[in-house]
Amino acid sequence: MSVNSLFDLSGRKALVTGASRGIGRAIAEALAAAGADVAVTARGVTSLDAVLEAVSAAGRKAVPVALDVTDVARCRAGVEEAAERLGGLDILINNAGIEQVCPSLEVEEALWDGILDTNLKGAFFVAQAAARRMSRDGTGGAIINLCSLTSEVGIPTAVPYGSSKTGLLGMTRALAAEWAPLGIRVNAIAPGYFRTAMTEVFYENEGWQAGMLAKIPMQRFGDLDDLRGAAIFLAANASAYITGQCIAVDGGFLASV
Repeated sequence: MSVNSLFDLSGRKALVTGASRGIGRAIAEALAAAGADVAVTARGVTSLDAVLEAVSAAGRKAVPVALDVTDVARCRAGVEEAAERLGGLDILINNAGIEQVCPSLEVEEALWDGILDTNLKGAFFVAQAAARRMSRDGTGGAIINLCSLTSEVGIPTAVPYGSSKTGLLGMTRALAAEWAPLGIRVNAIAPGYFRTAMTEVFYENEGWQAGMLAKIPMQRFGDLDDLRGAAIFLAANASAYITGQCIAVDGGFLASV
């Protein structure tokens, strides 16, 4: 097998949740550039116009699916809809997530439930629906969960978010062990500090930026393009013997803690 073929996703069918912007959109575009047809989800499909255009411009099939991951029934129906419209399902990028900064002494039940229901419960039921389809088709596949630095270290004012992402890392490992006999690999990516709409509140503070850059050995924040290679690697044959792992794309932050 040639090196190029190890990273070729031609003919693969991928589903990316939370794909209207930021990390989800960047990964959806990367998968299309590598040859995959891509279904993309958001709560409202009109927000998906830009990513659909990018996938189509790469010459790949682009499918929009309305999906609120906090609705378990819709998780199952949405995954099935995506698979039917794509003609199968080989790759799931479990990206949909939310964050809200809040001191832990001020966290209310609604905030806790909203974050955990989206980032952990929703991710599980999307993964379950995808695995059921992959198992039924007998094709196996690759599931990639979007974890976080908070999966490994504690971040003040991000307790619900960190709890959800720590749980997601544990879920990744458990599902990898359980689903390996089905030919389904389950891995994760833990992005470091990337400037997106969800994290903009941090970057508005210049003092925070300076302090954080001092902690990152590579002395820069992540660019969304930095995530493309990790996503393609974990989705492709190049990682055929890798499951239950989490790749930190963080400029060396975790290595230096």
